[in-house]
Amino acid sequence: MRAKAFWSRRSSSLATRLFLSATAWVVVILLITGVVLSSVYRSASERAFDRRLNLYLRTLIAEVATPDEPADRQFQSLGEPLFDLPLSGWYWEVVRTDPEKAEVRASRSLWDKKLPKLEDQGVELTSSGIRVGYVDGPEGQTLRMVERPVDLGADGKFRVTVAGDATEIFDETRTFDYYLGGTFAALTVGLLLTTIFQVRFGLAPLKRISDAIADIRSGRAERLEGEFPVEIAPLARETNALIDANREIVERARTHVGNLAHAIKTPLSVIVNEASAHNRDLFAAKVLEQADVMRNQVAHHLERARIAARLTVIATVTDVAPVIEALRRTMEKIHRDRDLAIDIDASTVAKFRGEKQDLEEMTGNLVDNACKWARSRVFIEVSIRPAAGTDPAPMLHIIVDDDGRGLSDAERRQVSGRGQRLDETKPGSGLGLSIVTDLAALYGGSLTLGSAPIGGLRAELVLPAA
Repeated sequence: MRAKAFWSRRSSSLATRLFLSATAWVVVILLITGVVLSSVYRSASERAFDRRLNLYLRTLIAEVATPDEPADRQFQSLGEPLFDLPLSGWYWEVVRTDPEKAEVRASRSLWDKKLPKLEDQGVELTSSGIRVGYVDGPEGQTLRMVERPVDLGADGKFRVTVAGDATEIFDETRTFDYYLGGTFAALTVGLLLTTIFQVRFGLAPLKRISDAIADIRSGRAERLEGEFPVEIAPLARETNALIDANREIVERARTHVGNLAHAIKTPLSVIVNEASAHNRDLFAAKVLEQADVMRNQVAHHLERARIAARLTVIATVTDVAPVIEALRRTMEKIHRDRDLAIDIDASTVAKFRGEKQDLEEMTGNLVDNACKWARSRVFIEVSIRPAAGTDPAPMLHIIVDDDGRGLSDAERRQVSGRGQRLDETKPGSGLGLSIVTDLAALYGGSLTLGSAPIGGLRAELVLPAA
């Protein structure tokens, strides 16, 4: 479950990063595109407005250059009623700049006001000989103004100016920005939904692999099965190859351990047999004593090596109740002459995340010890409990109680040591509880000794549940 949660978090994190990255790029690109399009449209609107102003400007210059009409009918050919509406925002002005013949002619819309000069605001002449820019109008309007100096030689020098209300430009640009923003907002939503779809379904094969690996680790599967996209297929093949190589290593380790056990046990048996033939000799007695120590040490370390090798393979799942029931039948046969009652309260859904033979070895040692020391009763309880602390995985609890004499705190510490026995009259090597402790620790569990409610010793074994 921890592996599944880990891979789920990794997949979610990758999907989140991809989504956020795609979202950021979409937003940045659309913002930049929106700013560029808005600027281009504003420039286009200004050019269209300037063409209109230039048309009026050329008409005015023609009127100035060829004054055929009487003074009261001059400048009547512009054809724009707004030039006659007072303070309408549309104005023209013709100023004679000769010092000796200063004269100003202006549209009726300008009333008694004057237009500012772009030259005074530092606006330079363009290549076509005009000045273009924004100025503040008589009534506070923002005006778009075109100004051109005209030199007619002997007929004088003039400054011809035409200005129009720039609100038209601003309104058109604002309307365009509204439509552009709405369009880009819809486009953003569409692109984000597309990105979500692509990320979700694009990472689906990785999610399948993560779930499959979690199933392998929990023992529900042995290999990655199914078809994967060509981009993911090499990962699946290499993962399966790694699992196979891991199993081969474990099998070789088991074979080596068995060979080593056989190679050592035979010479030890020869030594013990030879020493037993001279059991009255002090030297032979010492040899027997040390051979027994060697045998216990070899058994202990070979068992640890076998366990460690087996734990490196992908975990399997073992039903607990059948194992406990089989142990009860075995122990009842072994101790049938003592009329020993062995009661069981085992959850049928309890599962151990490990190999069956390891569970049999651990529970077998505990139940065997309980039967050896019990007076008339042994009670075995199996349950699944949520783990305490930060680990959310459930844990398997196996409690073995007996109604024997029990153990003091000092005796509990003594029997937990390797090869320690309280009663030499009982059969055994003294390695049982030590092996159980080591094996439980390798699985991430523990063994605790305490007082049983029925009067004797309580052994509580905690192991990972599936």
